[in-house]
Amino acid sequence: MCYTQNRFNALLSACVMSLIATAGWSQSLTWLGYDNSSYAYGVSADGSVVVGVAENAAGRSRAFRWQNGVMQDLGTLGGDESWAYGVSADGAVVVGDIYNAAGHYRAFRWASGGMQDLGTLGGDDSFALGVSADGSVVVGYAQNAEGQERAFRWTASGGMQDLGTLGGYFSYAYGVSADGSVVVGTSGGYAFRWTESEGMQALGTLPGTDWSTASGVSADGRVVVGWARNAAGQLRAFRWTASGGMQELGTLGGGYSWARGVSADGAVVVGYAINAAGQYRAFRWTVDGGMEDLNTTYARLLTPGSVLVYALAISPDGRYIVGGGWNAATGRTEEAFLLDTGPRCTAHNGDVDRNGCVDDADLLAVLFAFGQTGSNLGRVDVNCDEVVDDADLLIVLFNFGSGC
Repeated sequence: MCYTQNRFNALLSACVMSLIATAGWSQSLTWLGYDNSSYAYGVSADGSVVVGVAENAAGRSRAFRWQNGVMQDLGTLGGDESWAYGVSADGAVVVGDIYNAAGHYRAFRWASGGMQDLGTLGGDDSFALGVSADGSVVVGYAQNAEGQERAFRWTASGGMQDLGTLGGYFSYAYGVSADGSVVVGTSGGYAFRWTESEGMQALGTLPGTDWSTASGVSADGRVVVGWARNAAGQLRAFRWTASGGMQELGTLGGGYSWARGVSADGAVVVGYAINAAGQYRAFRWTVDGGMEDLNTTYARLLTPGSVLVYALAISPDGRYIVGGGWNAATGRTEEAFLLDTGPRCTAHNGDVDRNGCVDDADLLAVLFAFGQTGSNLGRVDVNCDEVVDDADLLIVLFNFGSGC
């Protein structure tokens, strides 16, 4: 394929137009509402379903499932309160715990409008904190007959399985891989990673310390995140891999940080940290960019006085982040939020629209976005350097006609 003079002129005109045109990618911040307070703890793969806990007008905590602007109270199993902490990839299955009529906490699994009590390990209480992508595997912790709290893995066919400990009497499971085969949590003061074949394995701590906990795990179970005590006695967010061990993720200027969620590929971590002013702030950490304050990155989405305080979960593709913050627009100081950060950038050969062919449509997309900057430009930022410029245009031109 070659250029004609007319085509060149048309493209040159498009380039001139791009100097005054803007082509933004979808980014938005949605406050989910509540009667008194609310926090979001889980989000579906496409960002359409959010789950968490909201305090109702009567002052009772209730598990919610939010979709299309509507916050649904998931109810209870006879008691007054409930909490939701995890959701399946398609948003159809929700897990958490309830306070029942007998005065005990019980792990639940909600699906198709119904709430199921998952039982215990022989004691009175249980708590569900994570669920696999398809909703079939639930993890958390429960009391055994001796009153000891033990990490569990639940399936419909096998029921509640005690995952043991790293020594001592207690263990807690907080996260599970997409297929349900890898469970992470804490026991005996150490973060653990559990598999059926290897059992519970300690992940260690940061140098010079003796305490850590794991809160999340990548889809394939290879990347684990959480927090650990450092040599100065401060808690720091970490990212663990088998090859690299436990990596400290830093802070936002203060002494403490906590990692709560991780993307499917393990490249994006979210949580919260204390900044230099001593304030809690939601963060996002990436392999390439390190830790950033979400309030700075997405300042244009926030009304004056509003703050994203806690980032508590992230969608598998890293696009959607949920948590809790201060919504100045309504005067609400504890409200769940859903942040759509837009498409993540992946360097490519210039096929912006992913149709397998580098052609006029791709070239025009780059031209109309020419000059834009930012960390979430999408595929028009062909080389992922956070600016649409000559380098991106040249990649498209060099590969023009490829795959066509």
